[in-house]
Amino acid sequence: MSSNNFNEAGEQPFISHLIELRNRLLRAVLCVLAVFLGLASYANEIYSFLAGPLLQHMPKNSTMIAIDVASPFFTPFKLALVFSAFISVPVILYQFWAFVAPGLYKRERRMIFPLLIASTLLFYMGVAFAYFVVFPLVFGFLTAAAPDGVAVMTDIAKYLDFVLALFFAFGVCFEVPVFTILLVWTGLVTPEGLADKRPYVIVGAFIVGAVLTPPDAVSQTLLAMPMWMLFELGLLCSRFFVLEPDSELDKIDLMPPD
Repeated sequence: MSSNNFNEAGEQPFISHLIELRNRLLRAVLCVLAVFLGLASYANEIYSFLAGPLLQHMPKNSTMIAIDVASPFFTPFKLALVFSAFISVPVILYQFWAFVAPGLYKRERRMIFPLLIASTLLFYMGVAFAYFVVFPLVFGFLTAAAPDGVAVMTDIAKYLDFVLALFFAFGVCFEVPVFTILLVWTGLVTPEGLADKRPYVIVGAFIVGAVLTPPDAVSQTLLAMPMWMLFELGLLCSRFFVLEPDSELDKIDLMPPD
C-alpha cells in the first residue's frame, strides 16, 4: 500500500467520526430547541414557579423588580431555555453514549451506561432537594436577616443567576456516589482506603455545606448529611466495581471481524 493510500485510509475513519459527532450534537441541539419552543409560551409561569420559595418569604407588599429594561422579557426566556436543556439531559446523554459506546470494551459498556443513568437521576434529585428543602430555609433566613428600614426587592435576573448556581452546586454534590464508584473503578483508590478517609469526608461535607448555604447550622446540616449518606452509598456500591486486571470481559469485542 502506498503512503497516499495509507494516509487516506487513516483519514477516512477520522472524518467519519467527526461527521457522526456533528450529527449527534445536532440531534441534541434540535431536541433542546424543540422543547424550548414548547415551553416558550409558558416562560412567565415557569419563572413564577421558580420564584415561589422567595416570594413566600418576602415581606408583605414587597415584590421582585427588574433593573434592566429588557429583563422582564429576556429573563423568563433564559430560564425556559435552561429548563429545556435540563429536560433534554437524557437525550443529550444518550447521544453521548451512542457516540462513545462502539469504542468501549464490553465490560466498560456494561458499567458506564448504568452510571450515566444514575448520575442523571442523582442530579435531578439534587435540584429537587435544593428547590423543595434548601430554598425555603435559605430565603427565609436571608429575608429575615435584612436590617430595619431595608426593603427586600430582589432583581429577577440576579435571582435567576443565584438559583441556577445553587441548582448546579447541589446537582454536582449529589453526584458523590458516582464519583466514589469511578475512583474505585479506575483503580485510583480502594473501598478500604476510602473507608479509612471517612472522617475527612465528613468534615469536607460540612465545609461544603457551610460554603453553599447561609451561616446557620440547620441548612448546613441539610446539605452535609445527604452528602455523607451519598458517600456511604457510593462506598457500598463501589465494592462491586473494583477493577479486575486482565479481565476476560475486556477482551471481548476487540478482535477485528473475520
